[in-house]
Amino acid sequence: MVSSVRLIAGLGNPGAEYERTRHNAGFWFIDALGREWGGDFRREAKFHGEVCRISVQAQAVWLLKPDTWMNRSGQAVARLANFYKIPLEQILVAHDDLDLPPGTVRLKRGGGHGGHNGLRDIIALLGGNGFLRLRIGIGHPGSREQVTPFVLGAPPESERKLIEEAIDCAVGEIPNLVRGELQKVMNRLHSRQPSVSG
Repeated sequence: MVSSVRLIAGLGNPGAEYERTRHNAGFWFIDALGREWGGDFRREAKFHGEVCRISVQAQAVWLLKPDTWMNRSGQAVARLANFYKIPLEQILVAHDDLDLPPGTVRLKRGGGHGGHNGLRDIIALLGGNGFLRLRIGIGHPGSREQVTPFVLGAPPESERKLIEEAIDCAVGEIPNLVRGELQKVMNRLHSRQPSVSG
């Protein structure tokens, strides 16, 4: 049986000072989903985050923004997944990705954490890596020493626009994801060409 998606978690850091930083691209995606599908987020202490439930194709889907720091994201994801008995393969985690340029978005299942502390904690606390990832490209600063200030910095407007266009494209694929049509979504997202920023 094809697995549908029942929990979508976006990764980021809580607080207004991090709102516009590249590391919060996963939050941007969740916020866009909430706007598109009429989600009303509320803070749920037991789930360590902001939560809402939307209905897509008559299927209930939970949206989650952990309010822990990025490196403790697994606490929130594991708590909600365990509470609602959502298996690993029905979880999608949206996160920023240094290896992809702004305007690019990719879908994959499984794999390592690639140095991403949010993914590292989720894999540890879920006890496996078989969940889906939506990789939102933010670009790379060029050297390892610059990564931390880069991800914790806000992108220039031209890059932000490209990232938001990629997010909008991914939001449009959610009905297909919820139906479990992963290959169709991968084909469409991976063949998409970002617009040229001016």
